[in-house]
Amino acid sequence: MTTIALFGTSADPPTAAHKTILRWLSNHYDQVAVWASDNPFKSHQTSLEHRKRMLEVLISEIETPRNNIGVHEEFSCSRTVETLAKAKETWGDGVDYTLVVGSDLVNQIPRWYRIEELLSQVQLLIVPRPGYEIDEAGLERLRQLNTHVAIADLDVPGVSSTAYREKKDPEVVTPPVENYINREQLYR
Repeated sequence: MTTIALFGTSADPPTAAHKTILRWLSNHYDQVAVWASDNPFKSHQTSLEHRKRMLEVLISEIETPRNNIGVHEEFSCSRTVETLAKAKETWGDGVDYTLVVGSDLVNQIPRWYRIEELLSQVQLLIVPRPGYEIDEAGLERLRQLNTHVAIADLDVPGVSSTAYREKKDPEVVTPPVENYINREQLYR
């Protein structure tokens, strides 16, 4: 069965951590669908269009033998269950879908719109984020929603989009993404 990782992210801006995650996903799934989205629990500084373009720049840096990472901006919805419906319009039902989320979202997920319906159709992959310990009680709440929960075995750089927006630390983003930011005069 084809495996597809669904990875929506604020990407405001996409960081070296996003690059690490995408490379890892490309080695573990047949297809990786990534998109910039507006998280209803966050505020965003840059338009979806710029965030999508920065993701495209970031992906162009990733060397994968399968060339299996794609930006799917059409999946960008404020409700993940709607995103899954769009993915199914693209690939159908005969696919093993895995929703990829950061460990910072573990306790938020049970409050998502139509969460039981969503989790009955996907597996959940939690990506560890430095500074956000994976809460065992939060994992248990997810398991009680009858979903398969796995934790990605990878070390993600301890960088965040927020740190870039607040401090303009060039170590947070890759040089091509920083070039895009400077050219488009973003995060001033």
